Amino acid sequence: MNQVYLDSVKKQFRYYKMLGEKAMEQVTPEQLFFAPNNDSNTIATVVKHLWGNMRSRWTDFRTMDGEKEWRDRDAEFEVDQQDPTEVMKQWNEGWTCLFDALESIEPNQLMDIIYIRNEGHTVMDAINRQLAHYPYHVGQIIYAAKALKDGAWNSLSVPKNQSKQYNHAKFAEDKGIRHFVDGEVKRLES
Repeated sequence: MNQVYLDSVKKQFRYYKMLGEKAMEQVTPEQLFFAPNNDSNTIATVVKHLWGNMRSRWTDFRTMDGEKEWRDRDAEFEVDQQDPTEVMKQWNEGWTCLFDALESIEPNQLMDIIYIRNEGHTVMDAINRQLAHYPYHVGQIIYAAKALKDGAWNSLSVPKNQSKQYNHAKFAEDKGIRHFVDGEVKRLES
C-alpha cells in the first residue's frame, strides 16, 4: 500500500509540473514578469517561491528541518529577475530536488518523523502538505497565464462548453482501475 501511495504522489507531482509548464509555454517571455498590480505576483515570482520552498523542504529532509536557515522566503517574493532562462532553471531545480527526495523514500519510511519549522510531520504528512501547496501555486500560474492570453488560451483541462463531449468519451471507455493523471497527461501531450 505504501508503494502505491508513493507511485501516486509522484504521478500527481509530475502532472502538476506539466500543467505549470504547459501554461508558461503559452505566454511570451515578457509576460512571465507581468503583474496586474503591486499586490499580485508575476508568474516568475511564483516560480521563484516554489523553487525556494522545494529546495528548503526537500534538501536533506530526513536530517534537517524543512525550513532551512539559508532560505530567504521574503526574497522569493521580490521582483528582481527578468531572465526567462533563469525562471525555467529555477523551475527545474526545484522540481528536481523534490523528485530526487521522493525517489529516496522507501515505502517503510512514510511514518518516519521529519520537521518543518520545528513541527513534527510523518514523511507522508510532509508529502501531503506539499501536494496541496504546489498545485495551489501551479493554479496561480495557470490563472495568470490564462488571463494574459485573453481568449487565445489552449485549455489544460476540460475546455469550456465541452464537458458533455469529455464525459461521453470517458464513459465510452471500459470501466477499470487507473490513475486519473495517466489519461490527463496523455491528453496534454497530444
